[in-house]
Amino acid sequence: MALRTGEDYRESIRDGRAVWVNGERVKDVTTHPMFKPLVDIRARIYDMAHEQGTADVMSYVDETGERNNIGYKLPFTQEDWHAKWRSIDAVMHEVGGVVTRVGDETVGEMWSLYDGKDVLDEVDPRFSENIRRHIDLVLKEDIFHVSANTDPKGDRSLRPQEQDPDMLLHVVKETDAGIVVRGAKYETAAAYANQGFVKPTIANWGDEKLSDYAVGFIVNMGAEGLKHICRTGFTGRAPARDYPLSNKFDEVDTLLVFDNVLVPWEDVLFYRHTRAASFIRGTLHRYSAFPYTLRLLYYADLMIGAALFNVRQTGLDKQQAVREKLAELAVYRETIRAHLIAAIAMAEKSPSGLLMPNQSLLYTGRVQAVSRLPAMMHLARELCGGQICVTPDSAAFEDPDTGPWLKKYYSVNQFWTAEDRRKLLHFARDLLNSDYASHRLTFALFAQSPPFAHLNAVYMNFPFKETLEFVHDAAGLSDTVLQQR
Repeated sequence: MALRTGEDYRESIRDGRAVWVNGERVKDVTTHPMFKPLVDIRARIYDMAHEQGTADVMSYVDETGERNNIGYKLPFTQEDWHAKWRSIDAVMHEVGGVVTRVGDETVGEMWSLYDGKDVLDEVDPRFSENIRRHIDLVLKEDIFHVSANTDPKGDRSLRPQEQDPDMLLHVVKETDAGIVVRGAKYETAAAYANQGFVKPTIANWGDEKLSDYAVGFIVNMGAEGLKHICRTGFTGRAPARDYPLSNKFDEVDTLLVFDNVLVPWEDVLFYRHTRAASFIRGTLHRYSAFPYTLRLLYYADLMIGAALFNVRQTGLDKQQAVREKLAELAVYRETIRAHLIAAIAMAEKSPSGLLMPNQSLLYTGRVQAVSRLPAMMHLARELCGGQICVTPDSAAFEDPDTGPWLKKYYSVNQFWTAEDRRKLLHFARDLLNSDYASHRLTFALFAQSPPFAHLNAVYMNFPFKETLEFVHDAAGLSDTVLQQR
């Protein structure tokens, strides 16, 4: 079968990969406590595609009669995008939280490469063929595919050649078997993924036509010479009852060190030509911005639900000032949803014939979702109140000496027991106030690109031509003004 099971996935990442976390060499990422929660979630997603209640939501039957992952399906129709949305909805509700890096939100970057076939063919026709083959491979073999972009960078006032060249990933030599690369990249979920699409950070190449830093390729996460140095996660820092999100949904980030890693020629997607690299940077998120922005819709749902439960338990939802704040959260949530729906409704044909979400609407929706997130989190904090930062932990509720007092003061009415109130306050604390919450906020701001790049994407895709023509006609300007570029 094309579709993996959860156990198929677990077995595929038991490949002897070199992973370290907190100064410890990890023997098996599927059982290590720092990685196991997310490995289990990814395995659960695989299993959902085989179960009667969710198989048709998570997969589709192709022209050969075989089932494939709906998230990896090339989009040709609006229904393809709605089907992807339904599958993400099923996953988020099944796992009871928000996970970002599980594959469907990164495979779209490969589709952007597919759209650049003509550009890449000018460089080397082999590369566009490699892209097509890898897209098919991810789909047919149901591979957990992620994406590596950001480098350590070093001193950004200097060119890479003017400092330690390894600060940006680059090719050190060519061989008959492939290219050998050195450097490092940051990638979330790399330690428990199968492979990643690695590409350059540089956006402005100046007058360089060729560069050893202009390289994009697929890397196997168990490749020889590849080292995974992971940040210490939030799992296990405190009891899961007190921090339910930190212990289940922390997607561990990795510094991938390429220590003379051989990349076979069949895995090279573009190489040396800066025009190809620039094209990819400019179109990288034309598909992947959709599932990424959709994740923030579910984060908004969590904030609204936590805040609304909190004000209802004490009757504050009847106050106009409270309702206004809840309405602001609802407007934020519905603004995201409206942009996503409109992006599908007004979708555009891509250069390769795929159906891409309307680019101006999609990127505008991403800006709204990301830029307003800090303010919305603070608004949710206000609605949840100060008790999310002063409530004792679960052990105090269970202690025979302190438990009776906490039961007395945290029981609100016949609807809200002390235990339910504790659960809600601890959930809200983890969602909005914890180390995990701060990490999620920073991740959302920079996961696809920094905020200024989000705005630049809007600038590059907004239909300015239509507004110029409108003013041209309304002001009675001469035709020559439309010729200026």
